[in-house]
Amino acid sequence: MSSKQVNEIYKSTDNIVDLKITILVDDHQGANNLHYEHGLSFWIEADEHSFLFDTGVGEALLPNAKTLNVDLRKAESVILSHGHYDHTGALDRVLQVNPRVKIYCHPGVVLPRYSIRPENIKYAGMQPEIRMAMDSLPEGQIQWQAGSIELIPGLGLTGAIPRHSNFEDTGGPFYLDQAKTQPDLLEDDQAIWIKTTQGLIIVLGCCHSGLVNTVDYIKQLTGEDKIHTIIGGMHLLYASEERLDKTSDALENWQVEQLIPCHCTGEEVIPRFEQRFPEAFVNSQVGASFSFGIS
Repeated sequence: MSSKQVNEIYKSTDNIVDLKITILVDDHQGANNLHYEHGLSFWIEADEHSFLFDTGVGEALLPNAKTLNVDLRKAESVILSHGHYDHTGALDRVLQVNPRVKIYCHPGVVLPRYSIRPENIKYAGMQPEIRMAMDSLPEGQIQWQAGSIELIPGLGLTGAIPRHSNFEDTGGPFYLDQAKTQPDLLEDDQAIWIKTTQGLIIVLGCCHSGLVNTVDYIKQLTGEDKIHTIIGGMHLLYASEERLDKTSDALENWQVEQLIPCHCTGEEVIPRFEQRFPEAFVNSQVGASFSFGIS
């Protein structure tokens, strides 16, 4: 199927009627009986379908799902936004609970990768036990997808996101080797788009492709201009003033109705968004749920 044909399908009039997104893992603490960690995971209920988007570092997902009465056995797909450890960490445990669940991810998620600063070298890739769990799956259970795909009518994955802005980067000193000879462009980074009558709901993992690049691509894929909600990690913690200003200007231009920055957005950036967009801004925390449509 050509990309033109695919895009025509994405631009159909299908909408998700009943949508609920629950934060299962995040950096920001919710109720005292919920775990928080430097990671991210969303439970997405779209009409009669359920999806798990990312799995956090590993310790928080399963206990939080139990406390929040989220039955991971009902997930028809696990979607990985990219291959960093804080988004793939509990995948092996999810597979123990739901051994036949389908996994959607870019082929690059399995690459070894590092975050390298003058003071330390940190392995940032998927942990070996997660890779082993994936390797043990039967052929066909993992959908390796570099391109965009529609999972159900009205909900799709971007696949690799084209990068055109001259002020956005991956958000950190990322490399594919410890010698720093191969920069990690995080080409596996992807996001989820969901079409509703209220407008687009955009769900981000870390947004290493840049928020402007990501939103522009989703608008191109779907043919939709109205953006109701952006939720997820935006990886702006190391962003320059120019990038923060231009990203904020873009958010204002898009007239986003609900902005929910999570995880890696940046603890100094989040108050900035709250001040700039007081009517749209919503604090993220583990256990928070957001409903759209008839819920």
